[in-house]
Amino acid sequence: MSTPKTTAEPAAAAPATQTRSSAVVLSVILVCQLMIGLDATIMNVALPKVQTSLHFSATGASWVLNAYALAFGGLVLLGGRCGDILGRRRMFMTGLVLFTASSLLGGLATQDWELVAARAAQGIGAALAAPSALALLMINFPDVAQRTRALALYSITMALGTTVGLILGGVLVSWTSWRWVLFVNVPVGVVIALLTPKYVKSAPPRPGRFDIGGAIVSTSGVGLLIYGFIHASTSGWGDARTIGVLVAAVVLLALFLVVESRAEQPVTPLHLFRSRNRAAGYIHIFLLMAAMYGLYFFGTQFMETVLDFSPFRTGIAFLVTTLAATFAARGVGRLLPRFGAKPLLTVGAASTLLGSLWMTQISATSSYLSGLVGPLFLFGLGMGLSMPALNVTILAGVGPQESGAAAGLLQAMQFIGGTIGLSVLVTVFGTTAKHAAAHPPAGATAHNLGDYVLAHGIASAYVAGVVFTACTLIVAALVVKATKPATAS
Repeated sequence: MSTPKTTAEPAAAAPATQTRSSAVVLSVILVCQLMIGLDATIMNVALPKVQTSLHFSATGASWVLNAYALAFGGLVLLGGRCGDILGRRRMFMTGLVLFTASSLLGGLATQDWELVAARAAQGIGAALAAPSALALLMINFPDVAQRTRALALYSITMALGTTVGLILGGVLVSWTSWRWVLFVNVPVGVVIALLTPKYVKSAPPRPGRFDIGGAIVSTSGVGLLIYGFIHASTSGWGDARTIGVLVAAVVLLALFLVVESRAEQPVTPLHLFRSRNRAAGYIHIFLLMAAMYGLYFFGTQFMETVLDFSPFRTGIAFLVTTLAATFAARGVGRLLPRFGAKPLLTVGAASTLLGSLWMTQISATSSYLSGLVGPLFLFGLGMGLSMPALNVTILAGVGPQESGAAAGLLQAMQFIGGTIGLSVLVTVFGTTAKHAAAHPPAGATAHNLGDYVLAHGIASAYVAGVVFTACTLIVAALVVKATKPATAS
């Protein structure tokens, strides 16, 4: 009787070991993505104290945020291609180490330029690590069901990043120092760097050459595009610099298409857009993020200014979005193999459209329950349904040699969409808020005029948000082609 027992034990132990290893791999990738995502917002809460501590000018302080945005958005396409050629785990580790080291240096900064430089280095590290993180997730979860669940959790993590950034930033700034907003990345980064070589598998690098021309043109074009929209949100669309930068960005991006069409091994293979569903997925995620960034930005303004919430309480208030996204995304793992992506994208787009319409009704007399809970829940539900389905749709059928490029383009579309969308909404907000200040709405008094102006501007800005989310519904319902569930998975 001893022989069966002896032979059965290793067989039983293997699945348990494999399960633990898969859990570690998933945790490493998700925590890294969470760290990169929350750094886009965590500095918002700390910015007033950073400005006082390092003596930033009013305009100079914005570069603590913009330096990260420009570096990440401008280089993420190149980061994806680096992973394809040099190895995804290698680029993941390189980006992670750079991100962690620059977080430490930023926390130790004593001059304003030192912090801005550290934030730019963080953005470069994020641009190298983020596309490879998504590609590694696909490699380490080859089983369709496991991969779908992993992508659902990855999507939840992306949605969670902004909320966690607001909460964690509020806690750290209130209880310690603004420097810990950066220092908190260091122990997390060290642990991930130690676990990655042991647990995370990587496909061998693909022989290839860098498309130097495409890299230069894409980085310059995307960087100028993001800078132009950032500048427009503060200086206006009629500003000469805004116009000049945006014209230069359009010219460079047009040149990028020409260069990529002729390159043997392009930074962004244009044939990725030959798939109708993949092209629709990129457009969908661009439009969704264009509306989503505005929800966080204006929701924070309304809660802290009109409702007088503390930064910590504001972060907690956004948890309804995360909970809704988590609830929806957990179901996607079961629904996607059964129904395919199109129904989930359509329902998700309809949910975010309703949330945008609700935001247009906000007023100075709205409470958290009457004015914000509904939109926050609907956006979370839409994100939870849409993001896993979009990730699967965009990455389905992509060869191993181009998974990094496809993932980089996916994240570039997210980031560029959010930046452009927010600048459009901010511009609409600024125009209507000035008009409301000059012609006070009914019920406004000298005491509460600021609240009325802010609420009126937010409601008007979200008319543009409705346009973005209505377009996502059109893309999901009319452009995305229904596929067999097995194909969609």
